[in-house]
Amino acid sequence: MTIQKTSLHNEHLILKAKMAPFAGFDMPLQYTSVKEEVQAVRTSAGIFDVSHMGEFLVEGMDAVAFVDFLITNDFTNAQDRKAVYSPLCRDNGTVIDDLIAYKLGHQRVLICVNASNIKKDWDWMSSHLSGFNCTLKNLSDDYSLLALQGPKAESLLRELGLLEIKEFPYYSIMETSFQNEAIIIARTGYTGEDGFEIFSGHHFAQKLWRDLISLGAKPCGLAARDVLRLEVCYPLYGHELSDDVTPLDSGLSWTVKLNKALFIGKQALLDYLPKFQLIKLSLDKGIPREGYEVLDSNARVIGKVTSGTMSVVTGKGIAMALVSKEKNPTDKKYFINIRNTNYEAQLHTKAFINGGHK
Repeated sequence: MTIQKTSLHNEHLILKAKMAPFAGFDMPLQYTSVKEEVQAVRTSAGIFDVSHMGEFLVEGMDAVAFVDFLITNDFTNAQDRKAVYSPLCRDNGTVIDDLIAYKLGHQRVLICVNASNIKKDWDWMSSHLSGFNCTLKNLSDDYSLLALQGPKAESLLRELGLLEIKEFPYYSIMETSFQNEAIIIARTGYTGEDGFEIFSGHHFAQKLWRDLISLGAKPCGLAARDVLRLEVCYPLYGHELSDDVTPLDSGLSWTVKLNKALFIGKQALLDYLPKFQLIKLSLDKGIPREGYEVLDSNARVIGKVTSGTMSVVTGKGIAMALVSKEKNPTDKKYFINIRNTNYEAQLHTKAFINGGHK
């Protein structure tokens, strides 16, 4: 399969980014060091090229009803120009993808999906259009997407003149025009920090990328993005979420609104008893990695690490893991096997760090 390139590919090469294949795209892993890039997002501002993500547009009288039927979260009651995070499930309750649906208006919805699932999501959504008075368009090739994240993100956008309205709450979205370019700005992100995602045409994104870097935003790659999301315990499809688990297995019960009249997977989730529990673990020594075994104090395997890394902020190895509900120890003592040695892990009830989003 031919590897794809985002519109910013040449910008990454100019900055001598370390590139690698990801979800069918040649993407920047890092520019300087992961530590520097993570620290920039936590203390100042970092900018990410996330143009590999997919965008679908739903338009028509039943646009909101259609999206509400597709996802487990409540979209009908979201206000206009608000965003809703949700799993997208099959009839049996297992997760096809997780996404953000943006309510541009009563009859227009923008859906942002994971790059690796664009075709799968498109096929699924298209197959359920019957009976709804709306259209579904795949605009994934039309948009570039930049994510500006960090405590200085808002001030940078205001300095650039791109954000002029006074009030723009977290998980909001707006359509605007800037330098004769129609753009969409969302106050969302995947780092736990305050930040914005800007949907635009390809040439404008290239200019915006350069302008924001000139104002002090630090280019950041996928490696830093993964550390950042794991420090605040955001799930990643293919890791915490997959075709084999439901949202109730993966710490996302808050996104499943069983009081909704109807949505795909409702009956299955109503009757479902979770098989797994998603837990958060840290190590004083050692770095946990995906696939490592999680054990109880009797050295019995009870689950596996779904995501693991070294936290830049805490200086500890951190992980999220799916463990069997049936085998989950009552003493809450956990160990992670790293190269045939079992390291005791500390259980966390909250995220490893508190993000700074508004």
